[in-house]
Amino acid sequence: MAIPTDKSFIRSLSNYVCSLDIKEPFDNLTLKEKLYAHHMARAAWHGTRIILRQVSPESIAIFDFILEVYRSCDGDWSKLAIQVNVSHESLTNFLGYAAVFLANIGNYYGKGDQKIVPETSIDDLQKISTVSEAASRLYQEFSHSILARPPHNLGFPSDIAQSTYYPGESRISRDEISLITKAMEKHSIYPENTRLHKHYNNGKLSFDILQASVEVDGPAQELSLPGSGEFARLLRGDHSQELEKICSCLEEALKYAANTRQSQTISKYLVSFRTGDMEAYRESQRIWVKDMKPAVENILGFVEPYRDPFGVRAEFEGVVGIVDAEETRVLTTLTENSTFFIRRLPWAEGHTENDGKGPFEKDLFHPPDFTSLHALAYCSSIIFLGINLPNFNDIRQTTGFKNVMITNRHKSVMRPPNTSLIAEPELATYDAHKLPAWRLQITLHELLGHGTSKLLAQEGPGRYNFDISSPPINPLTGKPIEKWYLPGETWTGVFGSLATTVDECRAECVGSYLMADKDLLALFGYTDDSEITADDLTYNLYLQLGAIGLRSLANYITEDNAHFAMFRSLLAAGSNLLTVQHSLSAKTLRITLDRTKILSHGRPAIGSLLLKLHIYRCTADIEGCRAFYEELTKVDGVALEWRSIVMANQSPRQIFVQGNTFLDDEAGVRLREYEPTPEGLIRSWAERQV
Repeated sequence: MAIPTDKSFIRSLSNYVCSLDIKEPFDNLTLKEKLYAHHMARAAWHGTRIILRQVSPESIAIFDFILEVYRSCDGDWSKLAIQVNVSHESLTNFLGYAAVFLANIGNYYGKGDQKIVPETSIDDLQKISTVSEAASRLYQEFSHSILARPPHNLGFPSDIAQSTYYPGESRISRDEISLITKAMEKHSIYPENTRLHKHYNNGKLSFDILQASVEVDGPAQELSLPGSGEFARLLRGDHSQELEKICSCLEEALKYAANTRQSQTISKYLVSFRTGDMEAYRESQRIWVKDMKPAVENILGFVEPYRDPFGVRAEFEGVVGIVDAEETRVLTTLTENSTFFIRRLPWAEGHTENDGKGPFEKDLFHPPDFTSLHALAYCSSIIFLGINLPNFNDIRQTTGFKNVMITNRHKSVMRPPNTSLIAEPELATYDAHKLPAWRLQITLHELLGHGTSKLLAQEGPGRYNFDISSPPINPLTGKPIEKWYLPGETWTGVFGSLATTVDECRAECVGSYLMADKDLLALFGYTDDSEITADDLTYNLYLQLGAIGLRSLANYITEDNAHFAMFRSLLAAGSNLLTVQHSLSAKTLRITLDRTKILSHGRPAIGSLLLKLHIYRCTADIEGCRAFYEELTKVDGVALEWRSIVMANQSPRQIFVQGNTFLDDEAGVRLREYEPTPEGLIRSWAERQV
């Protein structure tokens, strides 16, 4: 298969640069809250170089090069073009590449993990590098790799993919990763803040577990790898310099914490970041989930395992946000009614036990803190619309979790372009209804998607979290369950590379399934009599599933194929519920959805997919899940033709400019926002000084 170079993002890029506006919420904070927010934001932004190091070997050098060129010309890009003798077009291409690189924090897209390649020629990049000696030195570090293909994308190290979660010239195998990860589990070493380095030392095979910490070890701890005769060394000190800066900022933030729980959370962050101890980080999360609706919220640490092809090592993430009190009140209404709607999900229907939620749901649904935030600092390769944390399932089941909606990210979502995916008569209505349907679906995705399910497990010798003498009946087989999690096993550890995509698909299905529930839609003001009716919203959401499912073909070479799984399920529902028409010669794709068949065919199709993924997840059935999911998401036949059309009609991806805060003798803390252009985005990063 030919993999596209995906250079079209440069064209008309300025129309796709948006601001995460924060001024009004920030101005409403007290001085103490502003100081807390400032220092927490600085801690978040100092995670930038950790993320860059996790993306690719060349990302830090490219990052420094972009900012060195900005400093050398003092942001006067026209002057630079003349000085180094490059055309206006070449300079525009370079600015576009720089903006997309910075927005994704690395030279691979945060969503899709495909390599970002500049349209600027190697000759023009070399000319731009002559702006200073420092720029020339940095250019030499990445000149051989910035345009190189392969690698095409992030993934297990191979001829076409790379991953700096597994650095080094010696490629590590999946079996070796699994063996080391299991040895780490045996020694109670969590994988989230580690990377694995395979290399040869004096001709002898060696494995190093690089653990993130400020402290740098002397003698390494050795872990034997069962059945192999090999050892892995645990080496602390990965990302040491960045974590030291983060800790300095956290110590300053500690002075302005609003309450004891915030102070305790930060104190546990400090222990974990300094020593590498993930148990201290887990304790920080137990405390954090109990700090309900703070004026300034934070998410900090090695959080999301999306980019690890093995699915357990986490990218660093830093988010600091300001609560939107009015929208939070609306979200709270849903949390108060959440148990009522959990009883209507496919695995609960027909059950009376467990308060009507059935055996595959937690005994007690802890209503989470559901907060609407305006992001002040969002340091991540993806700026999500919503977040559900922590990712530790034992903490979620026993202590609880938080849902966060990023309100200024929602408000900056552009109206959909007039692509050929939606038939012309539908476009105006589709455009008018898309945002409210999407926002509500994401709300349900986070709260009742990621917030539900019980992982059936043996917790110790003779101890189970279900009745082992009378196991629950598996609704997929009609027989008692035969699988569950064994002591020490986790969801991500068992499901590995499938964990992220399956859980996202399950959460998406929950949101989509409940988007056809009129009682739920009425909570948000959508009824048969509202301006946008409940039926309008349901129809729009299911039409979106068709459009997003087709667009997801652009990224199907990655593990993230949740939307395509839902799309395939709707196609398979039959009776022409969802149809696709295409023309290879005209490069057009159109979908149509029969709104009269959503309740009879569409919702049951999503419900069936949801039930399978839920039961596989609850019962640790990785074999059944893999066979089902990989067959469902296989792209072949006519889908390859659809993909070629999707690739031919791609638009630049939306990227975001964020503000910065600065300490100020008069105002205490000063906020600076930037124009939504590539130039403004580059300036924002230059002034961030990370």
